[in-house]
Amino acid sequence: MERVDISILGRDYSLACPSEEKQALTAAAHHISQLAGRIQGSGKVSGNERIAVMAAIQVAIELLSVKAPDGPLGGLAVGDFKRRIGDMNAMLDAALPKPSSKAR
Repeated sequence: MERVDISILGRDYSLACPSEEKQALTAAAHHISQLAGRIQGSGKVSGNERIAVMAAIQVAIELLSVKAPDGPLGGLAVGDFKRRIGDMNAMLDAALPKPSSKAR
C-alpha cells in the first residue's frame, strides 16, 4: 500500500491505496479538487459539505453519461444500461413464481 496526500478545498487528506492505483487515485482527487474549486468559486454554494455533495453529484452525472464502447451495447450510457438491467430484473421477478411461505 502506498500513501497519497491530497488537498481539497484547503483541507489535507492522506489516503492509502495499492501502488498500481496511485496514479488513478491522484487523478481522481485532482478532478474532485477542480470541481470543488469551481463550485466554491461560483459563490452559489457555501460550506465544504454542500460543495462536496455538489461535486459528488457532478461526478455521478459524468459517470452515468459515459457511453459504452463499440459493440452490442455501443453508445449506451452507463446510466441507461443500469436502468435496463433494473427493468429486466423487474420483468423476471414478475414472471417467476413467488416462493411459497410454506416451502423451506
